[in-house]
Amino acid sequence: MMAQSPAGSAVKALQLELKKIQEEPVEGFRVKLIDDDNLFEWEVAIFGPPGTLYEGGYFKAHMKFPQDYPYSPPSVRFISKMWHPNVYENGDVCISILHPPVDDPQSGELPSERWNPTQTVRTVLLSIISLLNEPNTFSPANVDASVMFRKWRESKGKDKEYENIIRKQVTATREDAERDSVRVPTTLQEYCVTAKPAPDNAVDVDFYDDDYVDDMDDEEEMYEDDDDDSGNEES
Repeated sequence: MMAQSPAGSAVKALQLELKKIQEEPVEGFRVKLIDDDNLFEWEVAIFGPPGTLYEGGYFKAHMKFPQDYPYSPPSVRFISKMWHPNVYENGDVCISILHPPVDDPQSGELPSERWNPTQTVRTVLLSIISLLNEPNTFSPANVDASVMFRKWRESKGKDKEYENIIRKQVTATREDAERDSVRVPTTLQEYCVTAKPAPDNAVDVDFYDDDYVDDMDDEEEMYEDDDDDSGNEES
């Protein structure tokens, strides 16, 4: 059987991931399609982790997937205001897991820290949530935010500039939460949600699709023969 096109395999991969997120516990975020007819663009809402400066925040972002997903990483851009060392001023997230798996010694990143096809939407979003409270200030996307964060951390919270900006942004996101009829979790018990039944409009996919497994195997062989990397642009 001829292997599917990269886009065909990407569609199946995204269908499976969306169904899995709908059916299994999701901590700290929620996702939905921006357009029900387009699996390649998702709207993501990240809840600020309790016990951090971001507690109570409802930060929305757009996640776009390449046609050869999962062989190349998605991109994530916050549409909510986000002042953070690892988020560019336009909202683009700069994190190792979203960087293509190319050898770039100058980046300071290990190849194992970059994207690989075993990563998922869940691992990406959990990495971003972790990054909120533990920024990487060694290679910041927003230098000013990085300097402010370091002053805040080194002063043990006495320098309030960074904290004040974050808390102001958290407050601003509450309007979006109210508009979307979303109750933002503010305790660990609420944050660590339990599994919920899939909604009536859940993507109907056989999670053990033998054709999908076969297609993935075929594509892996195809990519092993092709040393070119089609997605080597970083944020």
